[in-house]
Amino acid sequence: MYPGTNDPIKTTREAEVVAVPAGNTLMLPLGTEVVVTQALGGSYTLLVPSYGGLFRLASKDADAIGKLPPVAETAREGKKLTGEGLEAGIWESLKTCYDPEIPVNIVDLGLIYDMQILPLTDGTNRIEVKMTLTAQGCGMGTSIAADARSKIMELPSVSEADVMVVWEPPWTAEKISPEGRTLLGIS
Repeated sequence: MYPGTNDPIKTTREAEVVAVPAGNTLMLPLGTEVVVTQALGGSYTLLVPSYGGLFRLASKDADAIGKLPPVAETAREGKKLTGEGLEAGIWESLKTCYDPEIPVNIVDLGLIYDMQILPLTDGTNRIEVKMTLTAQGCGMGTSIAADARSKIMELPSVSEADVMVVWEPPWTAEKISPEGRTLLGIS
């Protein structure tokens, strides 16, 4: 459970959520009872008894459960990013994406295999990401990829994003960053 809260809370407004692991979106109505089970990277995993499952709430909608969005996200709103700044912003966004079952972001887990920035004629960019999962049988792929895409799309200079789950090369624990190893207690 999310530290310090096991108590149900009610949404203070209608909010869009993404089903875990299916990845489909739906609108939770005002007053829906939820329990926050995890809060990592600014997004929240919610247990929603009336809908019978887990759902991810984006950081931009944190106010619907009485939370504030991260300062970093608020600070970058409206800033046009280019070049190295855009690349850094994309990596920062990807570092806010987590598997709901693992407390390490997808970058430090070594799940991101490739990221391309493709300039478009209108001055915006298309971002293409290739990522994998820790196991091919993991049912979270759609949900994690949707979260990554959503966070990339929040960047002002981005008008298109595609996050593809790939299986080659197979993921191994050696791909975990030193920071990720520390968080997981791996030497």
